[in-house]
Amino acid sequence: MKDKILQISLAQFLKYGIRKMSIQKLIAPLNISTKTFYKHFKNKEELLENALQLFYSQQYVMLKNLDAKQSAACLFFDIWYGAFELEYEARKEFFHDLHHYYPDLGKRIDKKNSKTFWNKLIQILHRGIEEGAFRKDIIPEAVLEGSGVLGLAIVREEKFKKSNGFIVCHVDDYWSTIRARDLSGVSF
Repeated sequence: MKDKILQISLAQFLKYGIRKMSIQKLIAPLNISTKTFYKHFKNKEELLENALQLFYSQQYVMLKNLDAKQSAACLFFDIWYGAFELEYEARKEFFHDLHHYYPDLGKRIDKKNSKTFWNKLIQILHRGIEEGAFRKDIIPEAVLEGSGVLGLAIVREEKFKKSNGFIVCHVDDYWSTIRARDLSGVSF
């Protein structure tokens, strides 16, 4: 039952935000009582912490399951595109609520999980340098930091749209369209 509560709550948090979701609203789709909820979680914050950990563990499994045989440049782009989709699918209020109402929890969960993701992405960038897909003079840490900041800025400032497998970004009165899958055979 605990896993089911976590799965449903995570989906509800991502869809509606955190603040709008009371314990009653979170458990309504499960048709369980609040007493049953409190057998598994002491409060909404503990539930949120467990749901966030589930979220990151699911993302890491997806990261590990990506095709390691494809070029590092395409793999990196697929991960970046996946992050766009994930941020786009989650309601903006989710991230706002997390960082505004639960800042310590958000920082603690980010710190706990970011090193694992960071290390995996740095490995992919180094592999891309070895493959010749990326310039030898790039600094992988700077590329990763910059692409992360750019991605978050585009999505959270609502300058991103998803349309039939395309990423459409609006930056400074220009529209840029990228089709992720069309780049799979192209050397960067």
